[in-house]
Amino acid sequence: MLKYSLKRVILALITAFIILTLTFFLVKSLPQTRVISPDENVRWAFYMNQYDLGYVTYFTKPAVEVETTGFIPEVTPLDQVKIGTDYYYFYTKPIVEQYFSWLGNIVTRWDWGTSTVIEPNASAMLIILQRLPASMSVNIVSVVISVPLGIALGILAGLKKNTWVDHTISTLVMVFISIPSFVVISFLIYLLAFKSGWLPTMWPTPDQSLKTKILAFIIPVMSLSFGSICGYTRFVRAELCEVMSSEYLLLARTKGLTKNQAIVRHALRNAFVPILPSILAEFIGIFGGSMILESLYGIPGIGNLYIQALNAKDYNVLMVDMAIFTTVGLLAGIILDLSYGFIDPRIRMGEKK
Repeated sequence: MLKYSLKRVILALITAFIILTLTFFLVKSLPQTRVISPDENVRWAFYMNQYDLGYVTYFTKPAVEVETTGFIPEVTPLDQVKIGTDYYYFYTKPIVEQYFSWLGNIVTRWDWGTSTVIEPNASAMLIILQRLPASMSVNIVSVVISVPLGIALGILAGLKKNTWVDHTISTLVMVFISIPSFVVISFLIYLLAFKSGWLPTMWPTPDQSLKTKILAFIIPVMSLSFGSICGYTRFVRAELCEVMSSEYLLLARTKGLTKNQAIVRHALRNAFVPILPSILAEFIGIFGGSMILESLYGIPGIGNLYIQALNAKDYNVLMVDMAIFTTVGLLAGIILDLSYGFIDPRIRMGEKK
C-alpha cells in the first residue's frame, strides 16, 4: 500500500505538471491584455513587477524626444507608460522564456503573479484565497445535506425493492438526475426568488443582515444537492439490492439471524464498501466550487472567479484557479483509490499475486 500510495502521488504530480504546462502555453498564446487602470503609476508598478518576475521586458525614451519627434516603436508594445520625464515601452517576452520564469517563481518564491484586470497588482494567489471560503461554505452545507439524504433514500428503495416506494423514488431520481444543473438553479431562482420573493435573488453583500445571508444558502445548496442525492440514491440502492440477493446473506438467515439482523450486520456493512470512498472524494471536492452555479447566483467563489478571469483575460488569476481545480480533481481520485484498501481489508491496492 505504501509503495502504491507513493506511486499514485508521483503520477498525480506529473499529471498536474503536464496539465498546467499545457494550460500555460494555451493561455499565453491568447492576445495579452493591458492593465485596466487610468493611473500611470499603477500600470507602471504592475509592469515593473512583471519585469521582475521575468514576463516582460522594456526600454525607455525621453518624453521630450517622443513628444517632439512623434516616436513610433518598430514593434507594437504591450503598453506605453509615462513616468516622470521618460516613456516606458513594455513588451511581452517569448512564451518559452515566460514559462521557465513562471516555473522558477513558483518553485523558489511561490509567486503565481499578480492580477491585471480583476484587482490590478494584487497577488493572484491572495485573490483565490479570498474567494475560497464562499465556495467551500456552500459546498460543505450541500455535502452535509445530500450524503445522509441520498443514503437514506437509497436504503429505503433497496429494502422496498419492486414496491410502490421503490418505483416512486426511482422515478423521481431519474427525473431530477436528467435535468441539467443550470436549469435547476434557474428554475429555483425564478420560482423562489423573483416570483414569490421568499429568498434573495442573488448572493448577499457583507453588509446585509444575518437572516438574508442564511436564506441565501437555500437556492445554491438545493441546486448542488439534487444531483448528489440522486447519485447516492441510485448507487446505494444498486449495491444493497446486489448484497441482498447474495448467497452469504442467505447463509446468515439460515444460521438463525432475523431479517433485520442480517441487513444491519451484513447487507449494509458490505454495501457501504464501495460507497464510502465516493463520500470521501466528494468532501475533497468542496474546494472546487461550481462555475455555473456561482456565476448564475453571483456567489463570489473560485468557480465564478474562473469565468471572470477567462472573460477578462486575467491570465495569472486564471492559472492559479486552474491549478486549484486540477489539484482538487487529482486529490479526490487518489483518496478514492486508496480508501478502498483501508475500508475493506480484503483489498490491497497494487499488491502482486
